Amino acid sequence: MALFADTDISNVIWIVILFALLIGGLIFFAIFARYFRLYVQSVTTGAGIGIFDLLGMTFRKVNPTVIVRSKIMAVQAGLGESTGITSKALEAHYLAGGNVPLVIRSMIAAAKAKTIDLDFKLATAIDLAGRNVLEAVQTSVYPKVIDCPPRNASRQTLDAVAKNGIQLKVKARVTVRANLNQVIGGAMEETIIARVGEGIVSAIGSAETHLEVLANPDRISKAVLARRLDSQTAFEIVSIDIADIDVGQNVGARLQADQAEADMRVARANAEGRRAMAVAQEQEMIAQIEESRAKLVEADAEVPQAVADSIRGGTMGILDYYKLRNVQADTEMRTAIAGGGAQNRNGQKAQQS
Repeated sequence: MALFADTDISNVIWIVILFALLIGGLIFFAIFARYFRLYVQSVTTGAGIGIFDLLGMTFRKVNPTVIVRSKIMAVQAGLGESTGITSKALEAHYLAGGNVPLVIRSMIAAAKAKTIDLDFKLATAIDLAGRNVLEAVQTSVYPKVIDCPPRNASRQTLDAVAKNGIQLKVKARVTVRANLNQVIGGAMEETIIARVGEGIVSAIGSAETHLEVLANPDRISKAVLARRLDSQTAFEIVSIDIADIDVGQNVGARLQADQAEADMRVARANAEGRRAMAVAQEQEMIAQIEESRAKLVEADAEVPQAVADSIRGGTMGILDYYKLRNVQADTEMRTAIAGGGAQNRNGQKAQQS
């Protein structure tokens, strides 16, 4: 009985061992089947990513397909680990939220151009900064043309006025290439457009006449390029070309006409003020005349009373009173004669005219 018991126990142990080996084999087969294609691609291309590396990527929540294909692209393009493109570096950039395939494609484009010095650290830094590193490399290889002002702007021309008051309407095209060392933190197209527009307006405004600008449009380009407008930007200005230049309004003459109109209105207002002051003074004089007449009438009213008081007090006699009346009558007659003569002379002059 003891012999049969030992045999049963050993059989159970062997069964457990075989079951465990079967489970382990199934797990290994499942893992191998999942990463078999990526592993074969890595081995055949020399990417150097093993099966356990692929398994570790899964545990680290890294997409193995992205890393393997990016590493294969780099190796096939001749970018080895000496350039900093390692599996760990790719995983780190992936975990940081970067676009690994875009970085690899940009480094391949820079390497093929043979004129751009772009290492893996700079490419990943540009990518993590939110800039399109591949577009920056392409712009560095093939310069980009920027319209100034932009085509979708509200105003289609840059308007500036020369010293003689003539307005010029200008369209410019700025050819730029990307400056990879200034992509991080550098200003973009909007700053280039604003600076070029400011330079064009300043160059035209410094010209004595608009004819100088029309005769030599390149003076605008030279003046703008001399100001180093691409400083602290993500681009390097290659050239500034004047695409179109037209003559606009005579702004100086219009401003002078407006100033003359304003001066005339001020003069009219001052004259109206002086006229109103004269009218006010005339009314004051008329009021003073009426006041003087009232005082004269009041004085004339006191004369009979004074005469009566004089006669009553014995100061003036009746003969004196008659003499006074005769003098008054004579004076009134003389005044009437003088007034009538003046009226006759005025009537004769009117008839002769």
